[in-house]
Amino acid sequence: MTAELLAALIAVESGGDDLARGRHGELGALQVRPCVVKDVNRIAGTHYRWAEMTNRWAAVGVFRIYTGHYCAKAKLGRPVTDQDRARTWHGGPTGWKRRQTLAYWKRVRVQIMQARMGAS
Repeated sequence: MTAELLAALIAVESGGDDLARGRHGELGALQVRPCVVKDVNRIAGTHYRWAEMTNRWAAVGVFRIYTGHYCAKAKLGRPVTDQDRARTWHGGPTGWKRRQTLAYWKRVRVQIMQARMGAS
């Protein structure tokens, strides 16, 4: 996973607001849902709490565990890309292959491209 991807996801999800609250129970800069926190705790044996997702460090930890689990080469049958990670983050465990997540990926990709143009 690249720092570029993480920055782009944060821009798309919350505009960089660590205290952001979504309409469907999302929280923090990465708009983490309670079910994702529960899933990550099950997968990794961690003890994250949904209320912690306003802490960017904790939210990034949840993101890394979640996408690391569901976006493994063994599950995808090929090397994992940032597109896979973004689409899974938005669309759940099989989000990487769901057509509904393509528009989200396009928004993330625009953020990545804008950051690259600004850095040069």
